[in-house]
Amino acid sequence: MATFISRIGRASFRHRTLVIGVWLSILVGVSILSGLIAKPESTTFTIPGTQSQVAMDLLTKKFPQASGASAQMVFQAPAGTTLTDPKIRAGVLASLSAACYGEGRTGGTVPSLRCTAPQVVYTSNPYLDRTISTDGRIGYATVAFTEPANLITEHARAALAAAAGPAHRAGVVVAYGGGIVPQPTEKPSDGIGLLVAYLVLLVSFGSLLLAGLPLVTAIISVSIALTSINALSGIIPLSATAPILATMIGLAVAIDYALFIVHRYREELGRGLAPEAAAARATGTAGTAVVFAGTTVIIALVGLSVAGIPFLTIMGLCAAGAVAMAALIGITLVPALLGLTQRWIRPPRVRSQGGRPGFFRRWVGTSTSHPVLVLLVGVGLLVLLASPLLGMRLGLPSAGTDPVGSPTRTAYSLMARGFGPGVNGPLLVVVDAPPRLNPVAVASSAVKDLSAVRGVASVSPPEQNADKTVTVVIVTPTSGPSSPATESLVAEIRSRATAVAAPYGAKVYVTGPTAVNIDVSAKLGAALPLYLLVVVGLAALILAIVFRSVLVPLKAVLGFLLSIGATLGAVVWIFQEGHLGGLVVLPATSPVVSFLPILLVGILFGLAMDYEMFLVSRMREGHVQGLEPDQAIEGGFLESGPVVTAAGIIMFSVFASFVISKTLVTKEIGFALAAGVLLDAFVVRMTLVPAAMALLGRTAWWFPRWLDRVLPHADLEGAGLEDQPSLP
Repeated sequence: MATFISRIGRASFRHRTLVIGVWLSILVGVSILSGLIAKPESTTFTIPGTQSQVAMDLLTKKFPQASGASAQMVFQAPAGTTLTDPKIRAGVLASLSAACYGEGRTGGTVPSLRCTAPQVVYTSNPYLDRTISTDGRIGYATVAFTEPANLITEHARAALAAAAGPAHRAGVVVAYGGGIVPQPTEKPSDGIGLLVAYLVLLVSFGSLLLAGLPLVTAIISVSIALTSINALSGIIPLSATAPILATMIGLAVAIDYALFIVHRYREELGRGLAPEAAAARATGTAGTAVVFAGTTVIIALVGLSVAGIPFLTIMGLCAAGAVAMAALIGITLVPALLGLTQRWIRPPRVRSQGGRPGFFRRWVGTSTSHPVLVLLVGVGLLVLLASPLLGMRLGLPSAGTDPVGSPTRTAYSLMARGFGPGVNGPLLVVVDAPPRLNPVAVASSAVKDLSAVRGVASVSPPEQNADKTVTVVIVTPTSGPSSPATESLVAEIRSRATAVAAPYGAKVYVTGPTAVNIDVSAKLGAALPLYLLVVVGLAALILAIVFRSVLVPLKAVLGFLLSIGATLGAVVWIFQEGHLGGLVVLPATSPVVSFLPILLVGILFGLAMDYEMFLVSRMREGHVQGLEPDQAIEGGFLESGPVVTAAGIIMFSVFASFVISKTLVTKEIGFALAAGVLLDAFVVRMTLVPAAMALLGRTAWWFPRWLDRVLPHADLEGAGLEDQPSLP
């Protein structure tokens, strides 16, 4: 494998102008394609196999009027007034009329089911429906659409936003819930990570040119990946999180992969190789490790499909595409740019053995001199950090975690203040009765006792479809959308209603955004152990192939599990329990984002294997050359420790830059990935790994002969290149 990748590196170095031109042409081409066919991000997702999704599909088929999206127009009267004051009432009704009929017709009452505004089928009237708070200052109207959220046009969204004008002019605060009205766009924060990355590279290479090279390749790589993803949005629905995640992962790994190859290139120059031969050998060695590491990340991300949730599968595929692009750029564009800039690149300064960096010598010396103590302290720290994991709750954030001052957060807060927290998380009880029965009687039996269930604030009058076979009831809980009490209420309603309807042969479902979130969390929680088992097994197999060892993969997997546990524990402690919330500017506490644990396992697994491969491969190289265990560990650490440290700081900086995001999901993912890299790179790989290797000694490289014959050889360090110094 190393020989083949080395040939790619040599060809890219020789034909650098062509390679650079091809990549720039690809970037321009996908950018044009993206501009032509890209569509807005999707705000909906499906969760096949869950009760809430079955109910939504049923409504779409048999009761389409109840399956469209809805939004809430929330009104707050100025201090000292109420919504019933004549001037304020006129402004509110004018806004409701504009929402129902469009900008050209305002004023008067708002009749039901006669709207002519774009895609709007119904606008309720808070004065008729009594959706005004007891103090008279807060009220809301429901705006129902003919289509689901992902099919609502930008024109319809803008028209609804513009309808607030008459109420605004009357001095009324108007906010929108439901996510239909466009939110202010957030400026990307990845520039901060790139700046820190450049400074780290500048210190590592001591050259302005070399420091910029990995950044240039990373920007090109991520730009191609993102424009390709945007182009795909014209074919498949993409959530807002998918491109953000692809940017995070793509930037981090692209910079690291280029860093590893450039670092090895300079080493080969220092050994006296000509630039072309040095590029070929660097690509054959570090490039092979990049391909192997990238493959592990890709497999882990593609493996997210085991959860069976389409939006998570798409997120994993988008991120995997960004990683694949980073690896491909690394073994082609990086050597091409090395060829373009070869006259300005010099080998690193030669140091004697005693002149190696004292900091890293003391670091590895501490780990190898006191391995038992280092392992006890390091493992104890990670276990302590992981302890909050026992209380982890999974969920999806509600509008109550949106940035303070945003329209959705304002609407959420006003609704909760005026009508209680449960109004922000209504449940939809759907009864599907066979035509041969009396549908009205069956539905009544199924829902008549709902108001007596503990935790139910109110139950709406039943609504039925045209043939009376589907009945819908809205249940408002007393607790908020992300409360454990609401989760218990959903389970209680499902149990009671199903037991009542079963004798009739009817089916009862509970759906709505809150029930969907609960079902997503449950499905992801159930899929996590299987996914973790697959990833751990994959890690052990890949490391056994690479290092020809049984104990090294076992050590790596145990370290990976410690990293995951500690990272998730830190996430729970901060985001769920609220400790140090000011450090990350946390808008509100909430359960851990339901797809974060499984996503973190997939991503952190690949990144952990990156550092394991680059660090331990140099130790194995010393072992193969006949060095004593301590010498091999120290030599490998001193060779790879500085570059792994730089890579870890860069990756940490890229991920940490997303923590300043105002969006909770982006903030939480960025924090988790930054913390995971910090713990895995510096605590596990750079500290615990040398200690464990010193404790194991030569037994670390024990490998049964039969297993050596069965498993393929990866040739990570390019041993096959030793006899081919001048590859054609």
